Amino acid sequence: MATLRSVTEDDVDELSAVLGRAFADDPVWQWIFPRHPERMARLFAVLLRNAHLPNGASELAGEGSAVQAGALWDPPGRWHIPLSVQLRRVPTLIRILGTRTLPVLRGLGELEKAHPTEPHWYLAVLGTDPPAQGHGLGSALLRSRLSRCDAGRLPAYLESSKDSNVPYYERFGFRVTGEIRMPGGPPVWPMWRDPA
Repeated sequence: MATLRSVTEDDVDELSAVLGRAFADDPVWQWIFPRHPERMARLFAVLLRNAHLPNGASELAGEGSAVQAGALWDPPGRWHIPLSVQLRRVPTLIRILGTRTLPVLRGLGELEKAHPTEPHWYLAVLGTDPPAQGHGLGSALLRSRLSRCDAGRLPAYLESSKDSNVPYYERFGFRVTGEIRMPGGPPVWPMWRDPA
């Protein structure tokens, strides 16, 4: 039986490695790291420490002490990374992204422009380690937060970076609201879910 719990600082390295493996075949993450997929885990660690962990809403799932899946959520009004934090992380991002830094930042800007302004919970990342996929861990993580969204009468939002995942999210009540194209790269599908 899978255990769900909040992500802590002690989980960052293990969860980042899991997410790096989970997104190894993702079109957007392949666009970000066309030649250096091993850098994905490093970027997830930066995102976790600087954006999602401080919000206290991210969860992980696994059996026993193993971390096998994670959901990086941001509460209403907290999804945007403050400019001061972004500027402090520029040297780190350049080390991780290299020549991809400017295209990736432009792509993130496109996502930010399309982000809804209405209060909502934001699912920034949902990923499961490939050997654990298909065992319901992602679904358990989704149900955990979405049940609280429903109880609080708050919508949820995400961007699906893989068209094959759109039907999966639709089963949880999300609907596609458009399409965003990364500069010179793949499309992303913004999805919105009203509370049930």
